[in-house]
Amino acid sequence: MLKRLRKVCLSLLVALVIFSTFCIEVAPVQASDNHTSYNYSFWEEAVPAPPAFLPTMIINGSQLGIDNLNTPSDMHVSDENEIYIADTGNNRIVILDELFEYKDTIDSFSGEGAQGSFSSPEGVYVTSENHIYIADTGNNRVVHLDENQELVKIIDEPESEMLTSTFSFRPKKVAVDDAGRTFVLSEGVFDGFMEFSVDGYFTTFIGANRVQVDSIDYLWRRFATREQRSQMVMFVPTEFTSLDLDEDGFIYATNIDDSDDVIKKINARGDDILRREGYFNPVGDIDYDRSRGPSRLIDIAVADHGIYSVLDSRRGRIFTYNNDGFLMYVFGNLGNKMGEFHTPIAIERFEDYFLVLDQELGEITVFHSSAYGHTIDEAVRSYEQGDEDRAQALFEEIVNMNINLEFAYTGIGKALLRQDQFEEAMYNFEQSLDQANYSKAYLLYRNEVLRENFSLMMGIIFTVIALSVGFSVYRKKSKRKRVF
Repeated sequence: MLKRLRKVCLSLLVALVIFSTFCIEVAPVQASDNHTSYNYSFWEEAVPAPPAFLPTMIINGSQLGIDNLNTPSDMHVSDENEIYIADTGNNRIVILDELFEYKDTIDSFSGEGAQGSFSSPEGVYVTSENHIYIADTGNNRVVHLDENQELVKIIDEPESEMLTSTFSFRPKKVAVDDAGRTFVLSEGVFDGFMEFSVDGYFTTFIGANRVQVDSIDYLWRRFATREQRSQMVMFVPTEFTSLDLDEDGFIYATNIDDSDDVIKKINARGDDILRREGYFNPVGDIDYDRSRGPSRLIDIAVADHGIYSVLDSRRGRIFTYNNDGFLMYVFGNLGNKMGEFHTPIAIERFEDYFLVLDQELGEITVFHSSAYGHTIDEAVRSYEQGDEDRAQALFEEIVNMNINLEFAYTGIGKALLRQDQFEEAMYNFEQSLDQANYSKAYLLYRNEVLRENFSLMMGIIFTVIALSVGFSVYRKKSKRKRVF
């Protein structure tokens, strides 16, 4: 009896183990639930990846020997790698040198027969001539200082027929191109960025966002009475959240729409010319907890050769894309550990460093690229510079570091394509599931095969024609002989 009972218990235990084995699922990488380094596959699934940037130090006021930063809102790195911080709560601009050491503070200005101080400045930009533009938000103006911090001009609230009577000029971000045109992101403006001439006169709006219309609200509005419509929310474009300029003067901008164009590259006509040729549009996270919503992109930093990064304040992530819109790498997270943030507000990068400004903590986290991140950056730069051999070699290194990065195979394929190695390019595009480039490589490969075998093919065609004609003549002669 005991033996029988033992057998029954053993059988039940085995059955339970087998059942539990089938029930247990291996949890996939959840991009929105942890800070593990990841990327996205062709199938829009989060896959593990080596860290592209690693935290090296934290900078705060006490470390710099000055008063702590108070709700800072923006920062900018000059061509000389000096870091300008808009210390909003302290009404000043703090300057650090390239070694992250304190250099200077700007809290007032004079010149042109005028003097003044700042009130809650929320934006700062430095030109290649080291001219400083400050979005002096609390004073409703933009202040332009020269390389000696002397006043050049003040852009006050503009007057124009394009502006409503209730318009209030509250500049939050500012950028200036090589031609001296000033672009301002002003709070409450839905028509795009405000463009000012070299002399500081308002000229036009540029790059307005499209109006986002909810289909149900639109349908309801169609059948509503005039009184009901007057009480409904108006369909208006969303505001931009940030801007930066690339080396060619194009404006890169972010907004917080729930659309596929939350990042834009705006030309002089105001058109969005951002390339979106990756596996998915550049929007931040694409696999996320729906209850928390999609990425909220609040800042953008443009590097060289079409590389740009955006900051997601909702999850503390930084996403970096190449010129075609392929996601290169992701890093960052909200939390209390080194390399995590409380309220990230702005990002900047120079050389192999990445800076993240935390508004609540009043500190900057400095990241340095890992071997993996550096190799990806150099591979993309080499390709954009036309150095296909180096780009191919670097992308092959990346594949060895991270087999999950399908984009690397696309990089190898494009480098081979430029070297007219079409068959090898086809193989790599197949590995990366890049259908568009595979088709391009296939057509070029087919044309190459046709060119190389043209003489042989024409010879075969002429031979077949000659044999056909000869056989036809022979048959006709044979028929005549039978008749006679």
